Amino acid sequence: MRQWRLIDTGLRPASENMTLDDVILECKARNLVPDTVRFLRFSPPAALVGYHQDVYQEVRLEYAKENGIDVNRRLTGGGAIYFDSSTIGWEVIASKRSLCTNYSLEWIFKTVCECVVNALKEFGLDACFRPRNDIEINGRKISGTGGVERGDAFLFQGTLLVDFDVETMIKVLKIPIIKLKGKELESVKRRVTCLKWELGYTPDYEEIRNALIKGFKEVLNIELKFGDLTDYELELFEKSLPWFSSEEWVFMDRRSPKGSTIVHAVDKKPGGVIRVSLNVDKDTNVIKSVLITGDFFIFPQRAIMDLEAALKFIPADADKIREIIHRVFEEKQVRTLSLTEGDFVELILEALEKTELESYGIDADEINNIYPITNDVKSTLKNGFDYMLLPYCSKMVSCMYRKIDGCIKCGECTVGEAYRLAEEFGLKPITIHNFEHLIEVLKVMKVKGARGFIGCCCEAFYVKHRDEMREVGVPGIIIDIEDKTCYDLGKAEEAYRGNFEAQTRLNLPLIKKILVASLKMGGKNA
Repeated sequence: MRQWRLIDTGLRPASENMTLDDVILECKARNLVPDTVRFLRFSPPAALVGYHQDVYQEVRLEYAKENGIDVNRRLTGGGAIYFDSSTIGWEVIASKRSLCTNYSLEWIFKTVCECVVNALKEFGLDACFRPRNDIEINGRKISGTGGVERGDAFLFQGTLLVDFDVETMIKVLKIPIIKLKGKELESVKRRVTCLKWELGYTPDYEEIRNALIKGFKEVLNIELKFGDLTDYELELFEKSLPWFSSEEWVFMDRRSPKGSTIVHAVDKKPGGVIRVSLNVDKDTNVIKSVLITGDFFIFPQRAIMDLEAALKFIPADADKIREIIHRVFEEKQVRTLSLTEGDFVELILEALEKTELESYGIDADEINNIYPITNDVKSTLKNGFDYMLLPYCSKMVSCMYRKIDGCIKCGECTVGEAYRLAEEFGLKPITIHNFEHLIEVLKVMKVKGARGFIGCCCEAFYVKHRDEMREVGVPGIIIDIEDKTCYDLGKAEEAYRGNFEAQTRLNLPLIKKILVASLKMGGKNA
């Protein structure tokens, strides 16, 4: 039976833990250290973004600073996470060939997660692996995982929630909840769990660690022997720590570009959320820069940076973009978890297409509040619209029409003016009461042969439900609403059921510009 090193690096700041991740992986890639299982914890607490994420999009930096929470960036992909001192981090750093001959991303994610599944069963918990990268108990996440490769070595890591501080997590990560009341916390608890909630008590650290050690031994068929960091690892740690403590590392180049025409597109794929920002020089029709962020997993680690570099200063041409993305995937031997090169092509072209809206009087800021249901904004506008779909949450809470269709145009909310616009442009306005109602309306529209619709909702709703709307098959354009939404206020579940008790505002000027642009493009409304 193979013997691996077992190390526990204790409670450390985020910068030190991130440095050790890099150091041990680098040494393993050079074959200087044995295959290793590492346990790690954080003090002070830490907010960690995934390798490809934008810190500004994911973390409330002011809150983190005021409350002594470290902010740093992981080597691995995936989404932002919060570590307090009770959370246990676990890692496998090993050579690929030491585990199996048919190494694959799917295999490593499932196999290493089974180690933790077995550990949780030691506590009598019915845990299981949930693709693409979670471990859950009764449908609630207790561990998130991620991996990164370097040469023939890989690092696969995860968290184990022991006693979950929901309030702090919500406040420091940009989870769309700003009002913390009992039912909002309960909403989070329905999705996530921890050992304390499942067992009714908090096991001590040694007990949890021993269960994890047993799980790694059994599933990986290895012996684990406690060891220490080598002198070389310690030396490299001292050299590398300033970099992993620096703003250059933490913020990297994952911030949206400035200047020219900046256009964005976002979509949720099976492998995660992808966000694209393009900096386009309209005079020369050249892509000046591309930023691709999200909570996806892609290997090798810098494949996204290679892709961004290859797309710089090329003609803003669909065929050229496809050619370059295909070449990068092929030359760099890019592999992803539940994503394809076509997913990146599709979203970049969707963002690029938005630049054409400027010629119809829609400025750059407004463009980024427009979300297509289908992939072709221009064709949707050219086809024209038959319907205008409006959210009930934009009506006054006290309005008699809040929960039913119709509007008396009293002027007390933005919906009345939207109804006027619909009538002016020959569209049928419909108030949408909940998600199921939306899908029912879209299906009726499909049967009736509707050419398209213009609707209003927030970006969070769009990202979450675009697939379901797209599946119905009716072309549509969504306009972002202006005020705090159900997602911002932690009321997404209430809104889903049609019980969101707050009022939002529609972006009326942009709705009108879209309708005018559609007519200019030849779209004939109903």
